Amino acid sequence: MKIRKNPIYPERVRKVPPQFSWVDHRLVRDGHIESLSHAAAALYLFLLTVADHQGLSYYGDASIEKRLSMDDYTLQTARENLIRTGLIAWKKPIYQVLDMDVPRLPMTEFRINAATSSESEVRVKNGQPKHIGEIIKRMVGGVSYGEL
Repeated sequence: MKIRKNPIYPERVRKVPPQFSWVDHRLVRDGHIESLSHAAAALYLFLLTVADHQGLSYYGDASIEKRLSMDDYTLQTARENLIRTGLIAWKKPIYQVLDMDVPRLPMTEFRINAATSSESEVRVKNGQPKHIGEIIKRMVGGVSYGEL
């Protein structure tokens, strides 16, 4: 038996806007949302809302922090969470909401937060991503990020 769904307000059924589209249902179906902190989910929703048709946004940190009531650390952590899960890319000053149809890896470059809270880059060599276990092993073994 098929359940018929009727809108509560038929006159307000959402239409696909010309600038960007709906929140992709795969965010929940594929478990992406389970990998996000509350702050990262809020940032993702904000970026989806303000992004253009290519998923691009130029909102700066101060503006995002004000609109989402976040401090700098919370925004940085949320951004890194979204980058790690492959939902956004960020290269100051631009954010890009990424297509979920494309495999998350390989990424040519991504940022991680070191224990000292300084930003470091982990580069992918020969187009192949580093396995997270290898990255952690090198970090614990005292290998600098530049050697990864």
